[in-house]
Amino acid sequence: MGTWLSVWFPVRLGCGRGRVAGGAGVADQDDGAGFLRSFGLQLKLLRERRKLSRAELGALLGYGEDQIASVELGRRIPKPEFIDKADEVLDAGGVLKAMKGEVQRARYPAFFRDAAKLEAESVELHAYDALVMNGLLQTEEYARAVFTMMRPPLDDDVIDQRVAARLARQSLFDRRPAPLASFVIDESVLRRPIGGPQVLRGQLEELLLVGQRRTVEIQVMPLSRPQNAGLAGPFTLIETKDGRRVAYVEVQNVSHVHAERHLVRGLEVKYGILRAQALTPQESMGFVERLLGEL
Repeated sequence: MGTWLSVWFPVRLGCGRGRVAGGAGVADQDDGAGFLRSFGLQLKLLRERRKLSRAELGALLGYGEDQIASVELGRRIPKPEFIDKADEVLDAGGVLKAMKGEVQRARYPAFFRDAAKLEAESVELHAYDALVMNGLLQTEEYARAVFTMMRPPLDDDVIDQRVAARLARQSLFDRRPAPLASFVIDESVLRRPIGGPQVLRGQLEELLLVGQRRTVEIQVMPLSRPQNAGLAGPFTLIETKDGRRVAYVEVQNVSHVHAERHLVRGLEVKYGILRAQALTPQESMGFVERLLGEL
């Protein structure tokens, strides 16, 4: 475990599609939307069995009529508390509660669900990012800007769901014990004004706050470095509480979760070199502060 802080890479959640793989990944059909519609239909049938209107059910659950409608139509992902209370109010006998795990998995696009599960179980997580800020570090405004600029465009409801899911992942840092995490971030990411100057300013300020956590180390890879071991692209390394060590890579809408030891070991070595080439955590925080002064 201790050696991973010098030779590990983090699993990164991004914009691709894939599955756990040792070799080639394939684009998976995203069945999350279909499952949410099925859950919504089940909720509707249970509500109608109790002869309740959407407004009446909403009043019992503490939600508005339009929110109930959104859940029934599969447009809104219900929170665990919503599901628990709806199961009790509708006398569903545990039917809705039994679907809670899959509902939460549906928050993420299909390509990321395996990685999200591994991330949630991590005791160590290390990532190299060269395109956009890592999802675990993004502010709400930055995340919304990232999803808004995706092409083909995402529906507004989908953007809201993806932003909420991305922010929810960040509760990882508040877990006890918190996983040990490190991030090597290319300077170009810190200068790219995604969402505009004000959004970038907020993102850099957030980076300084996260960098103060004792379980998180952030390093910047300056553009001026003559050597950079990360030119093949971003990747994430994860070790889970049961000792599994995996690597997550993603490019152009294709993602892979690698579990084969020789592939993971190669990325671990690469991540260790990246950390050696980058600025130290203390130097990196000073670098971010200087960038803020330029905005």
